Amino acid sequence: MESPHGAAVGAEDFGLKGPRGWVFQGVDLKAPPGSLVAVEGPSGSGRTCLLLALTGRMRPTRGHAEVDGLRLPGRAGAVRAISALGPVPGVNELDPALTVAEHLRERALLRRRFDGSLHALFRPRAARAAARAAVDSALDAAGLDLTALPKAERTSVRDLERLEALRLSLALALMGRPRLLAVDDADLKLSDAGRAEAWKLLRSLADDGTTVLAVCGEAPEGALTVRTGDRRATPATTAGTAGGADSTDAADTTDAPTTTGKEAADASTGTGRA
Repeated sequence: MESPHGAAVGAEDFGLKGPRGWVFQGVDLKAPPGSLVAVEGPSGSGRTCLLLALTGRMRPTRGHAEVDGLRLPGRAGAVRAISALGPVPGVNELDPALTVAEHLRERALLRRRFDGSLHALFRPRAARAAARAAVDSALDAAGLDLTALPKAERTSVRDLERLEALRLSLALALMGRPRLLAVDDADLKLSDAGRAEAWKLLRSLADDGTTVLAVCGEAPEGALTVRTGDRRATPATTAGTAGGADSTDAADTTDAPTTTGKEAADASTGTGRA
């Protein structure tokens, strides 16, 4: 898949404070285009909120960040337009009742409706061909082989293995050809082999040019790393740290992101439209 050039991501003293304290704070990050950035920390340490804030879907309360030169929080809409979400619990999840084909068809229709030109809307045959090409390219980049699924593309999401579901979520996000791709819980509920496969996939996407932000419990070797919920000194090999609130405060805010209804709708489609 020929990916667009990724977006550079930077942050300086970036933080978000909720009603019960800091969710994350003091984040300093400098990631060039095409980087794989691991947001590492325990559950409830503000990892998801940091991910959403860096993609323009939550408003920070301290410091600033830049994505492709677009300053946050002021240019959040523009950042959403060049970024996409993979799976984020409570924000952008797969529907277990739908099949793989239904998910892909729905995303293709949404992209045709919101991203296509007016001229393309009156050329259904050309639009269908373009949509099929986008689906095939995204599936290839995500490494999801439909023929290997139990019922091929008619397989229900509830019947997918964890790694297969991750690949499907990534394929849906990649259909928008984002410059910044955000993935929550990249290594959750995966075996050692599955975790290695997941990181191999994310690294390949970054190597192809898309900047990847991935929340995880343990960062892989060689990734730029931001640590949440850690007030200790920053090792020289990491990109930065985020000193979060205690786990109870952070969990309260992380589990219920304060996105607006419009932003949540943007996130759920993966289009990132302002």
